[in-house]
Amino acid sequence: MRIGTIGTGPIVDTFLSALDNVEGADCIAMYTRPNSTSKAESLAAKYNVKKIYTDLEEMYSNPDIDFVYIASPNSLHFEQAFKALQQGKNVICEKPFTSTVREAEKLIELAKENNLMLFEAISNIHLPNFRIVEENLKLLGDIKVIQCNYSQLSSRYLKLLEGEIPNIFNPEFSGGALSDLNIYNLHFVIKLFGQPEKVQYMANKHSNGIDTSGIVTMEYSGFVAQCVGSKDTNSMNFILIQGENGFIHVVGDPNSCTEVLLHLGDKEVKLNNQALSNRLYYELETFNQIYKEANYVKCYGLLDHSLSVMKTYERAREDGGIVFAVDKQA
Repeated sequence: MRIGTIGTGPIVDTFLSALDNVEGADCIAMYTRPNSTSKAESLAAKYNVKKIYTDLEEMYSNPDIDFVYIASPNSLHFEQAFKALQQGKNVICEKPFTSTVREAEKLIELAKENNLMLFEAISNIHLPNFRIVEENLKLLGDIKVIQCNYSQLSSRYLKLLEGEIPNIFNPEFSGGALSDLNIYNLHFVIKLFGQPEKVQYMANKHSNGIDTSGIVTMEYSGFVAQCVGSKDTNSMNFILIQGENGFIHVVGDPNSCTEVLLHLGDKEVKLNNQALSNRLYYELETFNQIYKEANYVKCYGLLDHSLSVMKTYERAREDGGIVFAVDKQA
């Protein structure tokens, strides 16, 4: 798996660090905007990446690249992934997968038409501790309540208050708390229980209409899930799944799931199968294995999940009145 990356933000650094531990995977090229070459040069030196491009089409035409990893602003995911697939490249695209369901469907259709692999880089559903949750759910009996909280006061929120509009808080770039943080909660719940019957999003909004924090409520048959995502406050982050026989407490940020506490009656069992702290390792190891095995069934099964999340995400955005620039173009 020979990869070319798009983007120079902190997530690319974390990605490349994780990639170092994946056997048979290597980053051989990076794309950066011409005015961001210093960041790219620093990353390339750190991870021994041989080639830096400032022309994206030129990188796409490199026959040695098997995969393109996209970590650009959210609104650019669709266009960059679509062009990569058109050029015969497999794609790993950062969350949120796209801005709209329509974009996701187009990417999936193109990948399947060209017999290519397409993955959404969403860390938590690939973690060993997520599998612990899956395996122990039945012990809880009938599920009644789920609570998720991923809150992280953003330094860029302070810039927003000062009058700047960082990409992550810009409707033009499909930003906001739902896109950046709460999307992890949606993935976690939907991977376990499927799409909800009803979706509601109550959000705190900046004057530009973007959500800086909010609560997604998802109703299922017999239980309800509440997902909090906030970029304008801090909180203790966690996931709680409550059943009639006990509850599961997932400790830490919902994108990392650092420990699982199983509570049955008055007993608590601590569980943790994650040997590596870099959460991206596990998704990359999964993608690499699927690629080596040419397991398109598993790849496209993951895409089915991503599409389910996008449908719920879009319903939440519509309910909360969160409008992106791409919505006005439809």
